[in-house]
Amino acid sequence: MQSLLTPAYILHSRPYRDTSALVDLLTLHHGVVRGVWRGARKPRSGVSPQPFVPLLVVLAGRGELKTVAQAETAGAYLPLQGDALFSGLYLNELLVRLLAPGDPQTLIFAAYQSALQALADRTHVEPVLRRFEWQLLDVLGYGFSLTEDASGASVVAEGVYVWLAEEGLMRLTDVRPGDARPGLSGAGLLAMADSDWTAPYALRTAKSLMRQALAIHLGDRPLISRQLFSSPGSTFKGDRS
Repeated sequence: MQSLLTPAYILHSRPYRDTSALVDLLTLHHGVVRGVWRGARKPRSGVSPQPFVPLLVVLAGRGELKTVAQAETAGAYLPLQGDALFSGLYLNELLVRLLAPGDPQTLIFAAYQSALQALADRTHVEPVLRRFEWQLLDVLGYGFSLTEDASGASVVAEGVYVWLAEEGLMRLTDVRPGDARPGLSGAGLLAMADSDWTAPYALRTAKSLMRQALAIHLGDRPLISRQLFSSPGSTFKGDRS
């Protein structure tokens, strides 16, 4: 079976045999697809499986492992560098780990395109990462309310909350300044709900919450891309993914 041209991005590529590559693609019409790109590593072979490059591909084959029968670039793009590059690799790894092969996800495809554009525009990377993580969880059916707690009460800015996977947000009581118990700022949660990343506590709260929510679905195997944020090439002090 052979499909029509479909928009796609390379999420991951590794050598296969002499000149080919095994690739994971995010496609508009088929979701994540694993395939063989024959001749991908031949000199002067034309389009090569590079991440973040918009492609149009034709996929062939009846089994789960497809063949990239045709590929061409689908327009101009800006290369990612530094922390933007590390951030893009992090997004790619999330998609490979969390998306089921062959399950079309047009909203995630659009969110991924927007995230890459923001990174290419040299936007501060943390809001881009937090927004994409939340969109990904929500589209996959793992989202939850940021404005109401597990009891149905409205989240209040002065409150401090914890997140429980089976219940949602729960407000901590008797919290005093300097309390060592881990908690999520109510003001940060409300800012996150409004996508107001300039508000105090917004990014710190979103990072803590997304780490917890994603960990359940990622399992125990660590994300390789997170290590890049502590590498000499990163301007961040510590891990921002």
